[in-house]
Amino acid sequence: MAEKKAHEVDNWLKKPDPAMRIVLVYGPDRGLVSERALAFAQSTGLPLDDPFAVTRLEGSEVEKQPGRLTEEVASIPMFSEKRLIWVRGIGAGTGMAAEVAELARTTPADAVVLLEAGELKKGTGLRAAVEKAGGAMALPSYADEGKGIEGLIDEMCAREKLTIEPEARQALRALLGGDRLATRGELSKLALYSAGNDRIGLADVEAAIGDVSARSQEDMLDAVLAGEAGTFDTIFSSLMAGGANAGVVLSAALRRFQMLETLKAEMDATGKPAQVVIASARPPIFFARRRAFEAAIGRWPADALAAAVTRLDAAVLQTRRNAGLAVATARQSLLALTLEARRQARRR
Repeated sequence: MAEKKAHEVDNWLKKPDPAMRIVLVYGPDRGLVSERALAFAQSTGLPLDDPFAVTRLEGSEVEKQPGRLTEEVASIPMFSEKRLIWVRGIGAGTGMAAEVAELARTTPADAVVLLEAGELKKGTGLRAAVEKAGGAMALPSYADEGKGIEGLIDEMCAREKLTIEPEARQALRALLGGDRLATRGELSKLALYSAGNDRIGLADVEAAIGDVSARSQEDMLDAVLAGEAGTFDTIFSSLMAGGANAGVVLSAALRRFQMLETLKAEMDATGKPAQVVIASARPPIFFARRRAFEAAIGRWPADALAAAVTRLDAAVLQTRRNAGLAVATARQSLLALTLEARRQARRR
């Protein structure tokens, strides 16, 4: 099967196999798909601004006109030795699958087909046609995480001759990811903000690309865990007015309580103090939130944390079943936990 695993794609693109006449770049990260497709297009050596060497098509156009792609591939290049047929914006439909499968057998040596698509299910449609064909390669592209983000940060720092402090790097990683073009855009903003300096600190990251909505959500969760009902209601209302998804906010709360439950269990099992357990948590807890975690672990007993996790799990499920009541469900569930935090504080 002609496919690469996600972590192998970048290395393959550094030296593509010339025998691959059809290349499919697909995945949910549109920025990364676009970037990798461009990298492959550049590797052909063709002048990408020359319409005689490069034919650009839209996926919707090709899917509505069966045979259009085959006609383009069969066209004889007039002013270059080979041609690139570049199709962008291909959807999850299967309209092109049979045509691409046939082209994999018949594509002439002077033509290269580059396909850009969104998320494609394994074993179906266009993805299956490319993976099963000889002379074709499928390249999955998924959202930047872990090493991918680290690599982009290092690339930016090297290019701009900057060093980044550990705390600033941790904060930056928490704000990046999800879309390659968006990540590069945020890093460009940070580089511009840091121009004239030789070091990036935490204040630089927060000033240049700090995500206000993300911080507000974290602040809201701190308020829930601390029993601060007024602060919770103010931030929650602001988030909803700003277009935040109530289900996503509930899911974030569920992850926070699950992490606290895990940390509390480790404390009880090992006898280690909260500060030590939090410092060694995986994934790491951003240093600016550690005090809030320490206070919450001290305030919430294990059984109360377990009950909170159960409540939030049920609330998340309810928002998925009835989206119309998502905001009311989230507010009610989180307010109940805020009041529970206040009760727990009084018992101490």
